[in-house]
Order: sequence, then C-alpha cells, then structure tokens
Amino acid sequence: MKNGIDSLFKKNGGRRKALIAYLTAGYPSLNAQRALVKTLINSDIDILELGVPFSDPIADGPTIQYSSHEALMKGISLHKIIEWLTRFKREITVPVVLMSYMNPILSYGIDAFSRDAQKAGVSGLIIPDSIPEENKEIKKVLERRGIHLIALVAPTTPEKRLRWVSTKTAGFLYAVSVAGVTGARKNISPQTKRWLSHLRSVSPSPVCVGFGISTKDHIASLRGSVDGFIVGSALIELIRNNRFPKCLGKLKTFVSTLSKECHYGRGK
Repeated sequence: MKNGIDSLFKKNGGRRKALIAYLTAGYPSLNAQRALVKTLINSDIDILELGVPFSDPIADGPTIQYSSHEALMKGISLHKIIEWLTRFKREITVPVVLMSYMNPILSYGIDAFSRDAQKAGVSGLIIPDSIPEENKEIKKVLERRGIHLIALVAPTTPEKRLRWVSTKTAGFLYAVSVAGVTGARKNISPQTKRWLSHLRSVSPSPVCVGFGISTKDHIASLRGSVDGFIVGSALIELIRNNRFPKCLGKLKTFVSTLSKECHYGRGK
C-alpha cells in the first residue's frame, strides 16, 4: 500500500531535506487549526505532524505541555482530531503524522483507531512511550492500513540497540537531538552533529532530527547529517506570543525561511 512519506523521501533522494512542522492539535483552538495548517502548507512544509494533547507527557517540554493543557481544557480528544482530519483531508496536500501517547490510542481501540486514521489520511504515527518490543500488535494493525509506525532513538541509545531500532522503524527514524524534552534551543553541539552523521550512515531508513530545531542556522549546520528536520516548540511559541490570527503572517515568514534552507541550502 502506497504511503506518502515513502514517496516524499524517494523523491527527495537524500538531497532535498524534509521540513516536518509540528502543531499541537486543537491549539489555540480547533477552529484556528484549519488556517494554521493552510499557512504551513503554503509555506512549503513537507510533512504535517499533529500532536495529540495528553495530560501526562514524558517527552514534551514546557511549551508543548502548555499548548496541550490549553487544548485539553477545550475538550480536544483523539476522536475530535480524527474527525477534523477526515473533514479537511482533501485540503491537506502533505503527508500527516500523528504523535500520540499510548493511552489515548488504547482508549480509542487499536483496530478502530487504525481504521479511522486511515480514512482520515494519516500516513504515520509516533508513540513516545512505546518501544518496538511492546508495540508489535499495533504495528501489525497499522501496517494493514498502510500507516507507518515511526520509532525514536536518542544520543543515549546504545550502539547495538540504535542499529536494531533503525531496522524496526517505518517511514523515517526520529532522532531526538538531546537527552531531554522538547523545546527550542540556541545551539547544536558538535557531538550531536557527529552522532547524527553516524546514525544516518547505519540506518536503512531516512533520519529526521527533532527536539530543539528552531532556526535556519540549525538546519544549515545539520543538512549534511540528516534527511529531515522536525520543528515544533518554536512554532508553538510563535503562535502563543502573537495570538491568532495575527500569528499567521509571522508563521508564514518564519516557516518559509526554514523551508528554503531545507530545500535550497548549500548543505549536501
């Protein structure tokens, strides 16, 4: 079954880097989400990642925790997110990845979730609190629906396990840039760059880096080491600081700058 993530990286051929934009679903509101997503697509993102708000996160930093709390207070749920995606899927011209903790999926029901996610046009799923040894059942169900289960690795992942996990992911391998939670950061260390280059050399799947990617300089520095960049907290902070709908213009300018560096920068 054809998957949009695979088609994207095949087309890019390792040269053009993918820009993956993260939004917390339902923040600042579900009504605002359509305009935010449209702005991101018009700013030339390659993949849209929607985070499912959850009350007890383990990987989200303060910015995304804040946006998740706000969305939960407005009644946003996995069901509502799937319904929204189904309603507007024809307008979303890039692959969609959901990031959800396991609890909302189990509450939804694995079979029902995978069925409805497929109908909504979802191409991939990230579950931060699940590991390959424990997600064989959901992976099998998702595979039948043509949805990729995307695995994560971190700089603290032992070499043997890093190589093993890279064979278990689908779509791409999510490289966590730091031993910590999400959040915009000022600098990317030389050690991170070396680790990403090594990871890319051993992974059979494309490698995309997230957690702390927030400037075009970050992208320029790491272009030769990865296949894509995941930007989240920086977008949420921009939306939070400028309020909707005033944030749309600044969001387009910021994301377009990142996109140009991903697509036409001088890195390899």
